[in-house]
Order: sequence, then structure tokens, then C-alpha cells
Amino acid sequence: MRTAAGPVRALRRSIGLVIVAAGALLALEALWREVISGRAAVEHALFGGLFAALATALGALPALLRHGAEARTRDAMLGFGAGVMLAACSFSLIVPALAAARAAGAGTGAAGLQVAAALIVGAAALMALERWLPHDYFDFAAPAAGGGLDTRQLKRVWLFVTAVALHNVPEGLAIGVAFGGGIEQGQALTAGIAIQDVPEGMVIAMALRGAGYRPGFAVLLGALSGVVEPMAAVCGAVVVAQMAAVLPWGLAFAAGAMLFVISHEVVPESHRGGHPRLATAGLVLGFALMMLLDTTLA
Repeated sequence: MRTAAGPVRALRRSIGLVIVAAGALLALEALWREVISGRAAVEHALFGGLFAALATALGALPALLRHGAEARTRDAMLGFGAGVMLAACSFSLIVPALAAARAAGAGTGAAGLQVAAALIVGAAALMALERWLPHDYFDFAAPAAGGGLDTRQLKRVWLFVTAVALHNVPEGLAIGVAFGGGIEQGQALTAGIAIQDVPEGMVIAMALRGAGYRPGFAVLLGALSGVVEPMAAVCGAVVVAQMAAVLPWGLAFAAGAMLFVISHEVVPESHRGGHPRLATAGLVLGFALMMLLDTTLA
């Protein structure tokens, strides 16, 4: 069990989280008045980002259970999320990016080169961010030995939480850019990202539980990690609305960023629990479901 931090420290932490949440709500209200209201694509992007953030919060709820989710379940869900993201990159971002580039007048070869370049830039941007904020993968299934808080483990946990929150930014941007290209396209991508966000929220909350934090705090922070998605979604939609020529670049950039996250974050973590076959089966099922969802809604 985690040693008590003291009522004063707990109160300060609670007040800080409330202030952060209130600030986020005020920022969203100001965005609605000044930027969003009256712009259909931007409004849809905001609600899409909020839906994805809600999925993250729902995924964190199992941390309230005494023993949390089993390793088999976590690995399968992470693999499933990786498959969903992979299909979303293919059918909701890369394919529409190629179509948008051709619609703007680029030939088949030029469109392919344009999308490939933007995809590489997106992955490189996330790679540079990861180098700036390095973090290790870790075992979040058990607390520190002796029942106390291990300083090294805490540092790794918080670096991981911060990195996951930051990689929600390209997911939010992808939602906004997708809605800038069409409502149906945005809906399909939002659904895929929301499905992937469920295990993501669970991973964050369970990491904090494993480090010794209380279940309520772990769930709250897991939910707050998704707050950046609606803000990033609005930014993406606004940029595309102002400059339609950036649509293929924005879609491909978001795809590259998400591909980096899949390969560098989600897939390795899904194999660490010792159930790689379940994780791989989950990936295939997730890819198939997202492909069906995307082609049905398109």
C-alpha cells in the first residue's frame, strides 16, 4: 500500500487538479465563442475530440477495482487498440490524403510523394518529441517492493503519463483534420481513435495504481490525459478550414505521427505482459473492425 502523503498534500493535489479542469473548461468556452460557433466542421471536431476524451476516461475506470484488469486483458486490449489505430491510419488518413492531393491537381506519382513526405515528417516530429521527453516501458502490475513509493519507478510512471498525454495531441489533430475533409471521414476516424483510447486510459490508470497511488487519483489523472484531444481537434479543423490546401499534408502528417505511436508505444507495451499471441490476435481483430467501420461510414 502507498504510504499516506498527508492531508495537506492531498488537499493541494486535489485543488490543483480542480484548477486544471476548470481552466480547461474555461478555455473550451472561450474557444466556442471566438472560434468554433457557426463553423460546422470545427464544431464536429470539438465534439469528436470530447468523445475520444470520454473514451479515455471510461478506460481508466477499471483501476477502481481492487485488483484491476488482468495482464491478459490489458495485452489483448492494447493489441486491439493498435489494430484500430493502424486501420485508421490507412483508411481514415492516408487514403483520404492521397485523394485530397489528387483533387488539388497533383498527379498519381506526385500525390504519392507528397503524402509520403508528410507521413515521414509526422513520424520524425514524434520521434524528436520522444527524444526530448524520453521514457521507459515499465511493469505497472505491481507496486514498489516493501509497500512504499520507489522514486525511480515514480519518475518512469510520470514520464510515461506525460508522454501518453502528449501523443494524444496528434490524435486530436487527426480528428480535426479529418472533419475538415468531411463529416463521414471524421466520424469514422473519431470512432477508431475512441476505441483505441479505452485501453490507453486503462494503461495510465493502472500504471499509477502499480506505483501506489490511490484508485480515485489514478482514474482522475487517466481521464485528464485525454483533455488535450478536443483542443487539438479544434486546432486541426481551424487550420484546414482556413487553408484547404494543407488538407492532404495534415492528414498524412497525422498518419505518420500515429504510426510512430503504434510502433514505438502501443505494440511494445502490448507484448510486455507475456501474452504476445493475444496481443497479435487483438491487433488483427482491431484492424478488421476499424476497416469495416471506416468503409461502412464512408
